[in-house]
Amino acid sequence: MRIDQQPRTRWPELSGFRHRRPDLRLGLRTQRIDRAGAAVADRIAVQHTVRTGATEYTLLLNAPGWLGRRVVGEALRDAVAELRAIDLTYGPTRPESLVSRLRREEISPESYPPLADLVDRCVAMRAATDGWFDAWAVPGGFDPGGLLGGWAVERAAARLRANGVHDYAVLAGADLVVRGHAPHGGPWRVAVHHPTERDRAPLVLEMTEGAVGTSGVTGRQGHVVDPHTGQPADQLVAATVIGPDLAVADAYATALYAAGPTGLAWFRGGSEYRALFADRR
Repeated sequence: MRIDQQPRTRWPELSGFRHRRPDLRLGLRTQRIDRAGAAVADRIAVQHTVRTGATEYTLLLNAPGWLGRRVVGEALRDAVAELRAIDLTYGPTRPESLVSRLRREEISPESYPPLADLVDRCVAMRAATDGWFDAWAVPGGFDPGGLLGGWAVERAAARLRANGVHDYAVLAGADLVVRGHAPHGGPWRVAVHHPTERDRAPLVLEMTEGAVGTSGVTGRQGHVVDPHTGQPADQLVAATVIGPDLAVADAYATALYAAGPTGLAWFRGGSEYRALFADRR
């Protein structure tokens, strides 16, 4: 089964791939950034890539010239520091992380407000997905990995906004968050490639705010567990979800990957999130 649902036209909009060159490409084995025209005058365009743990992030900033390169540099450093801090502080594979300490019952979620927020989001997504996203039903105990990467990107993006940068894209593998406009002055044009049909023309999203979350494109087998059986999920080859918040979109994509067609019911009834791809094996 293939699901290609068009998102709401207020954001993002699907446009003809042949008529506009994308700025970013998702769904390939490696993320790709295309140079799509010259930057608008009086803007500061910055691209920076950083690796934290097993995740590589690319930040694209399009700041107004009056902000100044020093301030833009500080905004970038602040966002990168947030990504690094989350990897060190919350990484489930790190024995002394807050997540690992929570598993060992050495601390409670209320001990650290960000940890409480992370746990609350996991609780909310477990309810929203009828238990198909369940951070407590994985080997080893509590593991928020299905939304931790999106949560990290959203917190880094908040640091950019706090420093006056409101036009940016932040990529993490096949996931991203965008806001505002690309350096060429228009909306960010994001080509989302089909996870398995490489010859198929990608869908192109024109976005000024929103997120794309994907589960299953890494090629790793068994990385998503069916929370009801404890066995590796095997119904879909990949699942891609779009919506306003990357942590939520990531969690939905993980849950959809585990649930298969059953999960499509979550995106009806006026939901702000949409399933873009959900292909059976």
